[in-house]
Amino acid sequence: MPCPMDSRCPCGSGDTSGACCGPVLRQERRAATAVALMRSRYTAFTVRDVDHLLRTWHPRTRPDRADLSASLAEEVRWLRLDVLAAGAGGPFDDAGTVEFTALSKGPRGRQEQHELSRFVRVDGSWLYVDGDV
Repeated sequence: MPCPMDSRCPCGSGDTSGACCGPVLRQERRAATAVALMRSRYTAFTVRDVDHLLRTWHPRTRPDRADLSASLAEEVRWLRLDVLAAGAGGPFDDAGTVEFTALSKGPRGRQEQHELSRFVRVDGSWLYVDGDV
């Protein structure tokens, strides 16, 4: 279920969804940086957009659609994304890292996921490779 374009973007940037992650999820534009892709992927998790997650996952490490769909079916509500740091991953880079913390609430209570994610740019598009949790 997509976010209304005039509502605050779930990624926490402070922008509206229409000015932030919405156009990236709808494939109207590419994420310009690794951080922008990270934010769009967080938003995709909040709205359970399996297609965007698979499309932006490097083929070498991409999970099976059924496995990803099953994990998104869990009753988890994503509460907040905090981007802590970024290494490279800018408009002129081919690789980068993004360190973040994501807070959620689900059947096991409140959870915090701290990750250092790795991204690469392939044919002009940023892709998530993997991360250290």
